[in-house]
Amino acid sequence: MKLNTIKHIGRSDFVNMGPIRLRQPLPTNQVEMIDPFILLHHYGPYEINEKSNPFDLGPHPHRGFEPVTFLVQGEQLHRDSLGHESIVKAGDVQWTTAGRGIVHSEGPTKAFVKQGGFIEGIQLWLNLPAEKKMIPANYQHARHEEFNIITSKDQKVETRIIAGNLKGKYGKIATQTPVNAYMINAKFGGVESLQFDASHQGLVYLLKGKVIINDDVTLKLNENQLVQFNQDGEGFKIEALEDSLLLFISGKPFNESVATYGPYVMNTQTELLEAMRDYQMGKMGFLPAN
Repeated sequence: MKLNTIKHIGRSDFVNMGPIRLRQPLPTNQVEMIDPFILLHHYGPYEINEKSNPFDLGPHPHRGFEPVTFLVQGEQLHRDSLGHESIVKAGDVQWTTAGRGIVHSEGPTKAFVKQGGFIEGIQLWLNLPAEKKMIPANYQHARHEEFNIITSKDQKVETRIIAGNLKGKYGKIATQTPVNAYMINAKFGGVESLQFDASHQGLVYLLKGKVIINDDVTLKLNENQLVQFNQDGEGFKIEALEDSLLLFISGKPFNESVATYGPYVMNTQTELLEAMRDYQMGKMGFLPAN
């Protein structure tokens, strides 16, 4: 397998999102976006209890993209204007297709706040192409135990297929565009090679641990770093220098203009103004009181 070369290695600096402090490996000053991926946030771990609950996002709208949550630890309650209400637990994934508009809220359940614990996860914003930005909204919740798993030959690396396909196995999530999403759990000394389509932009984000990429000892990826690959190979290789957790995502770029404002991702400024107007007029729905 021809390995993809490295285009960029980025840090994951802290940013403030209102009262929430989190890591933002994408976008950065060096990389505005990795088409079709708009944003990647690594939040937590936050300690949650009855005296401290920094991660409680009240009702807010989205349009024009797919906000995706990979929950690493803890427990969150999702509610939306489509009528969905689900408890997302560690290892679960919630994949929201905002389309023409949705209003949702997320935060720790009352029971989790009472018992106390830690919440940590990844929030990914996956763009939708112009032709799909106004499709009906949709919500998918896939549980940790529902994902297909590929295990390395040395039995030390488990790759959980969330979306797309790998070695003949498919992800639980149905996607609107060609995209792969894998959560990779590698034990110390584990080695694995993973393929992805040459037409895709691909990246790896290391949530914890330390790995070598592509047998290159100069490419030691440390915790909270992101690697973007060039579109010049068939995949990549990892070797875990300690127990590690990685998120790999890849997608076919749209090569379209992108206009963003707050919770909206559209193609033009006019469409952003229309989104704000439609939300104010209630066209994205409402979230009943909890």
